[in-house]
Amino acid sequence: MPPPAHPALIVRSLDTYPHTAHEPFVYAPKGGLLTLASAPIAAASFVLYPERGRWFAPTLADVALHKGMLISRVQAAGTPVVAINTHLSANYRGDWRETSPYARTERAQLRQLAEVVAAQPPDAIVLVMGDFNVPRGTWLYEEFLELSGLTDPLAGDERPTYRPHSGIPARYALPIDWLLYRAPPLPGLEVSADLCFDQPIPFVGSGRGFLSDHIGVQITLSWDTSDSVLQ
Repeated sequence: MPPPAHPALIVRSLDTYPHTAHEPFVYAPKGGLLTLASAPIAAASFVLYPERGRWFAPTLADVALHKGMLISRVQAAGTPVVAINTHLSANYRGDWRETSPYARTERAQLRQLAEVVAAQPPDAIVLVMGDFNVPRGTWLYEEFLELSGLTDPLAGDERPTYRPHSGIPARYALPIDWLLYRAPPLPGLEVSADLCFDQPIPFVGSGRGFLSDHIGVQITLSWDTSDSVLQ
Protein backbone atom coordinates (compact mmCIF):
# COMPACT_ATOMS: atom_id res chain seq x y z
CA MET A 1 0.00 0.00 0.00
CA PRO A 2 2.34 2.78 -1.22
CA PRO A 3 2.19 6.33 0.19
CA PRO A 4 1.17 9.14 -2.19
CA ALA A 5 4.79 10.03 -3.07
CA HIS A 6 5.55 6.59 -4.50
CA PRO A 7 3.78 6.99 -7.89
CA ALA A 8 5.94 10.04 -8.69
CA LEU A 9 9.08 8.15 -7.63
CA ILE A 10 8.17 5.20 -9.86
CA VAL A 11 7.43 7.46 -12.81
CA ARG A 12 10.77 9.27 -12.46
CA SER A 13 12.58 5.93 -12.36
CA LEU A 14 10.91 4.53 -15.50
CA ASP A 15 11.45 7.15 -18.17
CA THR A 16 10.75 4.64 -20.97
CA TYR A 17 7.12 4.65 -19.78
CA PRO A 18 6.42 8.38 -19.41
CA HIS A 19 2.61 8.19 -19.60
CA THR A 20 0.75 7.23 -16.45
CA ALA A 21 -2.71 6.75 -15.03
CA HIS A 22 -3.97 6.35 -11.49
CA GLU A 23 -6.92 7.48 -9.41
CA PRO A 24 -5.76 9.74 -6.54
CA PHE A 25 -6.88 8.64 -3.11
CA VAL A 26 -6.27 9.51 0.53
CA TYR A 27 -3.07 7.57 1.25
CA ALA A 28 -2.29 5.72 -2.00
CA PRO A 29 -3.54 5.42 -5.58
CA LYS A 30 -7.07 4.11 -5.32
CA GLY A 31 -7.05 0.33 -5.39
CA GLY A 32 -3.25 0.45 -5.18
CA LEU A 33 -3.21 0.66 -9.00
CA LEU A 34 -0.78 2.57 -11.21
CA THR A 35 -0.53 2.04 -14.99
CA LEU A 36 2.49 3.18 -17.03
CA ALA A 37 2.64 3.27 -20.83
CA SER A 38 5.10 4.19 -23.56
CA ALA A 39 2.25 5.59 -25.69
CA PRO A 40 0.00 8.48 -24.64
CA ILE A 41 -2.99 7.43 -22.55
CA ALA A 42 -6.06 8.89 -24.23
CA ALA A 43 -8.41 8.27 -21.30
CA ALA A 44 -8.44 6.54 -17.95
CA SER A 45 -11.14 5.69 -15.43
CA PHE A 46 -11.48 3.75 -12.19
CA VAL A 47 -14.28 1.29 -11.43
CA LEU A 48 -14.79 0.25 -7.80
CA TYR A 49 -15.62 -3.28 -6.68
CA PRO A 50 -18.67 -2.79 -4.41
CA GLU A 51 -18.12 -6.26 -2.93
CA ARG A 52 -14.80 -6.19 -1.08
CA GLY A 53 -15.54 -8.09 2.12
CA ARG A 54 -16.31 -6.87 5.63
CA TRP A 55 -14.81 -3.96 7.56
CA PHE A 56 -14.36 -6.00 10.75
CA ALA A 57 -12.40 -8.89 9.26
CA PRO A 58 -9.00 -9.52 7.65
CA THR A 59 -10.51 -7.94 4.53
CA LEU A 60 -10.30 -4.51 6.19
CA ALA A 61 -7.29 -3.54 4.04
CA ASP A 62 -9.12 -4.51 0.84
CA VAL A 63 -12.15 -2.46 1.84
CA ALA A 64 -10.13 0.58 2.91
CA LEU A 65 -7.95 0.58 -0.21
CA HIS A 66 -11.09 0.67 -2.38
CA LYS A 67 -10.03 -2.15 -4.65
CA GLY A 68 -11.29 -2.08 -8.20
CA MET A 69 -10.04 -1.79 -11.77
CA LEU A 70 -8.12 0.97 -13.55
CA ILE A 71 -9.05 1.21 -17.24
CA SER A 72 -6.63 2.97 -19.60
CA ARG A 73 -7.00 3.51 -23.35
CA VAL A 74 -4.13 3.87 -25.82
CA GLN A 75 -3.46 3.34 -29.53
CA ALA A 76 -0.96 0.87 -31.03
CA ALA A 77 -0.37 1.14 -34.79
CA GLY A 78 -3.88 2.54 -35.22
CA THR A 79 -5.49 -0.22 -33.16
CA PRO A 80 -7.29 0.75 -29.94
CA VAL A 81 -5.96 -0.94 -26.82
CA VAL A 82 -7.82 -1.15 -23.52
CA ALA A 83 -5.63 -2.01 -20.52
CA ILE A 84 -7.54 -3.07 -17.41
CA ASN A 85 -5.29 -3.14 -14.34
CA THR A 86 -6.81 -4.79 -11.29
CA HIS A 87 -6.10 -6.21 -7.83
CA LEU A 88 -8.70 -8.53 -6.37
CA SER A 89 -9.37 -8.98 -2.68
CA ALA A 90 -7.04 -11.38 -0.91
CA ASN A 91 -8.06 -14.89 0.09
CA TYR A 92 -6.72 -14.89 3.62
CA ARG A 93 -7.31 -18.59 4.22
CA GLY A 94 -6.09 -19.84 0.86
CA ASP A 95 -9.50 -21.50 0.51
CA TRP A 96 -10.98 -21.28 -2.99
CA ARG A 97 -13.88 -23.66 -2.45
CA GLU A 98 -17.32 -22.33 -3.41
CA THR A 99 -18.30 -22.25 0.27
CA SER A 100 -15.43 -19.90 1.22
CA PRO A 101 -16.54 -16.30 1.95
CA TYR A 102 -13.26 -15.06 0.46
CA ALA A 103 -13.88 -17.03 -2.73
CA ARG A 104 -17.42 -15.63 -2.92
CA THR A 105 -16.03 -12.09 -2.74
CA GLU A 106 -13.52 -12.87 -5.47
CA ARG A 107 -16.24 -14.43 -7.60
CA ALA A 108 -18.36 -11.26 -7.36
CA GLN A 109 -15.36 -9.16 -8.40
CA LEU A 110 -14.49 -11.47 -11.29
CA ARG A 111 -18.05 -11.38 -12.58
CA GLN A 112 -18.05 -7.58 -12.46
CA LEU A 113 -14.70 -7.55 -14.26
CA ALA A 114 -16.05 -9.91 -16.94
CA GLU A 115 -18.95 -7.51 -17.55
CA VAL A 116 -16.52 -4.62 -18.02
CA VAL A 117 -14.45 -6.69 -20.47
CA ALA A 118 -17.57 -7.61 -22.45
CA ALA A 119 -18.49 -3.93 -22.75
CA GLN A 120 -15.24 -2.99 -24.53
CA PRO A 121 -15.31 -2.28 -28.29
CA PRO A 122 -14.95 -5.45 -30.40
CA ASP A 123 -12.22 -3.84 -32.54
CA ALA A 124 -9.98 -3.19 -29.51
CA ILE A 125 -7.22 -5.28 -28.04
CA VAL A 126 -8.19 -5.83 -24.41
CA LEU A 127 -5.49 -6.60 -21.84
CA VAL A 128 -6.48 -7.57 -18.30
CA MET A 129 -3.68 -7.80 -15.78
CA GLY A 130 -2.92 -7.83 -12.11
CA ASP A 131 -2.81 -9.72 -8.85
CA PHE A 132 -5.97 -11.81 -8.94
CA ASN A 133 -5.31 -13.63 -5.66
CA VAL A 134 -6.83 -16.68 -7.38
CA PRO A 135 -4.62 -19.54 -8.57
CA ARG A 136 -4.56 -20.45 -12.23
CA GLY A 137 -6.57 -23.62 -12.85
CA THR A 138 -9.14 -23.18 -10.07
CA TRP A 139 -12.86 -23.13 -10.78
CA LEU A 140 -12.86 -19.34 -10.32
CA TYR A 141 -10.18 -18.99 -12.99
CA GLU A 142 -12.00 -21.27 -15.43
CA GLU A 143 -15.34 -19.56 -14.85
CA PHE A 144 -13.84 -16.13 -15.38
CA LEU A 145 -12.18 -17.09 -18.67
CA GLU A 146 -15.49 -18.48 -19.91
CA LEU A 147 -17.48 -15.40 -18.86
CA SER A 148 -14.98 -12.83 -20.12
CA GLY A 149 -13.89 -14.47 -23.37
CA LEU A 150 -10.27 -13.72 -22.48
CA THR A 151 -7.31 -15.93 -23.34
CA ASP A 152 -4.51 -16.81 -20.94
CA PRO A 153 -1.25 -17.07 -22.94
CA LEU A 154 0.29 -18.94 -19.99
CA ALA A 155 -2.57 -21.41 -19.56
CA GLY A 156 -1.35 -24.49 -17.73
CA ASP A 157 1.79 -22.77 -16.41
CA GLU A 158 2.09 -23.71 -12.75
CA ARG A 159 5.10 -21.54 -11.90
CA PRO A 160 4.24 -19.45 -8.82
CA THR A 161 4.06 -15.69 -9.17
CA TYR A 162 3.93 -15.03 -5.43
CA ARG A 163 6.97 -15.39 -3.16
CA PRO A 164 5.71 -15.76 0.43
CA HIS A 165 7.52 -13.70 3.05
CA SER A 166 9.23 -15.43 5.93
CA GLY A 167 6.61 -16.91 8.23
CA ILE A 168 4.00 -17.37 5.49
CA PRO A 169 3.42 -21.03 4.54
CA ALA A 170 5.06 -22.11 1.30
CA ARG A 171 1.71 -23.44 0.09
CA TYR A 172 0.77 -19.85 -0.76
CA ALA A 173 3.41 -19.80 -3.53
CA LEU A 174 0.92 -20.03 -6.40
CA PRO A 175 0.33 -18.58 -9.90
CA ILE A 176 -2.05 -15.82 -8.82
CA ASP A 177 -0.87 -13.03 -11.17
CA TRP A 178 -2.29 -13.17 -14.69
CA LEU A 179 -2.06 -11.19 -17.92
CA LEU A 180 -4.98 -12.07 -20.18
CA TYR A 181 -5.99 -10.76 -23.58
CA ARG A 182 -8.73 -10.51 -26.18
CA ALA A 183 -7.84 -9.46 -29.70
CA PRO A 184 -9.85 -8.69 -32.84
CA PRO A 185 -8.90 -10.43 -36.11
CA LEU A 186 -5.49 -8.93 -36.91
CA PRO A 187 -3.32 -10.10 -39.81
CA GLY A 188 -0.49 -12.35 -38.69
CA LEU A 189 -1.20 -11.87 -34.98
CA GLU A 190 1.40 -13.54 -32.78
CA VAL A 191 1.26 -13.63 -28.98
CA SER A 192 3.94 -14.69 -26.54
CA ALA A 193 4.18 -14.39 -22.76
CA ASP A 194 6.52 -15.25 -19.91
CA LEU A 195 7.36 -14.35 -16.32
CA CYS A 196 9.75 -11.49 -15.60
CA PHE A 197 11.52 -9.89 -12.63
CA ASP A 198 11.93 -13.33 -11.12
CA GLN A 199 15.59 -12.84 -10.15
CA PRO A 200 17.28 -10.46 -7.67
CA ILE A 201 18.56 -7.23 -9.19
CA PRO A 202 21.24 -4.74 -8.03
CA PHE A 203 19.94 -1.97 -5.81
CA VAL A 204 21.08 1.63 -6.13
CA GLY A 205 24.04 2.03 -3.78
CA SER A 206 24.61 -1.56 -2.73
CA GLY A 207 23.00 -4.93 -2.31
CA ARG A 208 20.64 -7.02 -4.38
CA GLY A 209 17.05 -8.07 -3.99
CA PHE A 210 13.69 -8.67 -5.60
CA LEU A 211 11.52 -5.83 -6.87
CA SER A 212 8.47 -7.29 -5.19
CA ASP A 213 7.06 -10.31 -3.40
CA HIS A 214 5.26 -10.93 -6.70
CA ILE A 215 6.82 -11.97 -9.99
CA GLY A 216 5.88 -10.01 -13.12
CA VAL A 217 4.10 -11.31 -16.19
CA GLN A 218 4.90 -9.90 -19.63
CA ILE A 219 3.12 -10.28 -22.96
CA THR A 220 4.10 -9.36 -26.51
CA LEU A 221 1.58 -9.03 -29.35
CA SER A 222 2.68 -8.41 -32.93
CA TRP A 223 0.79 -8.29 -36.21
CA ASP A 224 1.36 -7.43 -39.86
CA THR A 225 1.33 -3.64 -39.98
CA SER A 226 4.11 -1.11 -39.58
CA ASP A 227 5.31 -0.58 -36.01
CA SER A 228 2.82 -3.13 -34.73
CA VAL A 229 4.50 -4.47 -31.63
CA LEU A 230 2.75 -4.06 -28.28
CA GLN A 231 4.45 -4.89 -25.00
